[in-house]
Amino acid sequence: MGQSHLDTSIERASVGSFDFPLGVYPVEPLEPKPGYVMDFEPADGGEDPGDWEEWPDRYVFDVVITAGRLRALCRTLFALLPGRVYPILDVLGNDAYREVDPYIAYDPVGIERFLDVLHDHGAWLFEDGLVGFGAMSDSPFVYVYLDEHKIVTIRVEAELKEAVEQALAAFDLTLNPDATGVDGASHEHRGVLMCPPDQPEMMTAEEIVEDLQDLWRLELNVDRAENRDDAGRDLGATGWRCLVRRTPEDEDREERYAEVVLTAGSLDEVEQLVFDAVDQAPGGSEDEDTVIVFADRTTPEQLRELLEEAVEDPDVSRVRSVRWLT
Repeated sequence: MGQSHLDTSIERASVGSFDFPLGVYPVEPLEPKPGYVMDFEPADGGEDPGDWEEWPDRYVFDVVITAGRLRALCRTLFALLPGRVYPILDVLGNDAYREVDPYIAYDPVGIERFLDVLHDHGAWLFEDGLVGFGAMSDSPFVYVYLDEHKIVTIRVEAELKEAVEQALAAFDLTLNPDATGVDGASHEHRGVLMCPPDQPEMMTAEEIVEDLQDLWRLELNVDRAENRDDAGRDLGATGWRCLVRRTPEDEDREERYAEVVLTAGSLDEVEQLVFDAVDQAPGGSEDEDTVIVFADRTTPEQLRELLEEAVEDPDVSRVRSVRWLT
């Protein structure tokens, strides 16, 4: 895994003794108020007694804390998780019709694999205003999530409520119905990584996300059979720009990447088209494992720019361009 480094030119915003994360800051007067609010949420199961309860009855805490103590608090809360967890990652991506790329692991990973990433990329996860992350478990039920405002949300079954309260008390956090973080006023978000072109070992956010997809077994948590925007509107066939990684079965050969531009009406269609396209493209080979790293939808204007020409029959699902990048 490469390295990620904060941009040291970014100045941290503060009000009194309260420090805001580097990646999100208020743009109007705001009096931050540390503490937490707590509520009770009933189980999510249906009325049919045979329905599976995805989440049980639980207590939910929303916690505001100064940036300097945020990482230590999260590590304390992550200690409530068992040995295998389901990581969560939300990133402001490049999809033209979706603001946030929501990733989740459908198969659990060892807690040490989750925590190791915090050591390698904690600066990005805890400071960047374009990313949220966390993890959850189902036995016991524990959910710990740090959003893009760096507000901590905790959900636990009743038996763990006292443990959470004790953890918060250890950080001098008390129940406060007026708890206010940066989202309590108009604010701005920004990325915080330094990625100079002459230092390729310093990873970009996209490169970190690619690594986390592998390490945390993340999958994009969207409907793969349809093509809808954030408002739920059916978009039909749209343009897509896909970054594809090809890993040879022969370990002596290096990985390589391709850009595939296509039109399709769903992620399922995208996958089928991409896999066939890279196998059959000049220089392609069927003895390589294919992974779609990113599949971002494009506007008609963006699609035209990618292809440098107008797109005929844009409502037809087909590959428009395959280009090897490495």
